[in-house]
This record gives sequence, C-alpha cells and structure tokens, in this order.
Amino acid sequence: MRDVSYRVALGGIVAALCLIAMFLAGILPAFYLILPMIAGVLMMIIAAEVSTKWALLTYIAVSLLSLLITADKEAALIFIMLFGHYPIMRFYLQKMNFGILRFAVKLIIFNICVISFFYMTVYIFGIKEMLEQFEEFGKYSGVIMLAMSNVIFLLYDYNLGMVYIIYRKHFMPKFRRKK
Repeated sequence: MRDVSYRVALGGIVAALCLIAMFLAGILPAFYLILPMIAGVLMMIIAAEVSTKWALLTYIAVSLLSLLITADKEAALIFIMLFGHYPIMRFYLQKMNFGILRFAVKLIIFNICVISFFYMTVYIFGIKEMLEQFEEFGKYSGVIMLAMSNVIFLLYDYNLGMVYIIYRKHFMPKFRRKK
C-alpha cells in the first residue's frame, strides 16, 4: 500500500484530469458521452494503483465538482450515474466466478443506471423535449434505444477490460519501478 501523500497526489491529478474531461464535454458537445467514459477509465486507474475505496472518494469529489462547476450538466450526470462508478464496481464484479451471472448483473446495473439517468434528465433538469422526441419516433423507440445502449455498454465493458490489461502490462510496471 502506498503512503498517504502518494494517494492524495494521485487522487488530485486524476480528479483534475476528470474535471478537464467534463469541461471539454461542455465545449465539445458531440463528445458528451465519450469524455465521461474517459473520466471513468481514469477512475479505474486510481482503483488499480491505490484502492477501490480511494477511487470511490475521488469519484465523489469529481461528481460534486462536475455538478457545481461544469457547463454540461447532462455529461456530469451521466458520469455520476454510470461512467464514474462502474469502472470501480467492475473490480468487484470481475471477481464473480460464474460468467453468465456476472454478465447479467452488469446488464442489470447498467439498465438501472440508464433508466435512472433518463428520468432524472427529464424530470429534474426539465428536459421534456426528450419525451416528445420519443413520441414522434413511435412507441417502441424507447426499447430500441435501450437495446442499442446495452450493446454500446457491452463494448464499453469489453474495452475497459482491454485498457486494464494494457495498463497492468505496460504502464503499471513503469510506475512501480524502483528508483
């Protein structure tokens, strides 16, 4: 286990990088989903380097700060509701031995988060246009969008696993090299 100054410094750097990604989501609105995903990858790195508890503290700090000071509240909310905590939770989910159960739990968590995000966006932020758009597309558009988002989530989860493997094999040994 690393000393406290290392954990604080790494947490601060990761939090700053996550907030930069959240700020960029306000500047580059086309990336309002990709930038919170990148911030989530940074959460995974701090969980791997220090601990999942420390990553959770960093996640809470970034979540509060992104809600308070970033321009794109929708990107901040998607980070809070899914992409910020999922890479941390993934460490625990990967320990499940039964693959089908792990797969089902991941999808259940994702669907709860996405549906919660949708309703919070519509009713708390008052973006009622989202509901009107679904009525224009038809009664099955919500189900189709949810199915497509599940496919995107599975790709995200797979990529998180690949990024973690690359990080463990190539970057972590360089950081832990004795001087």
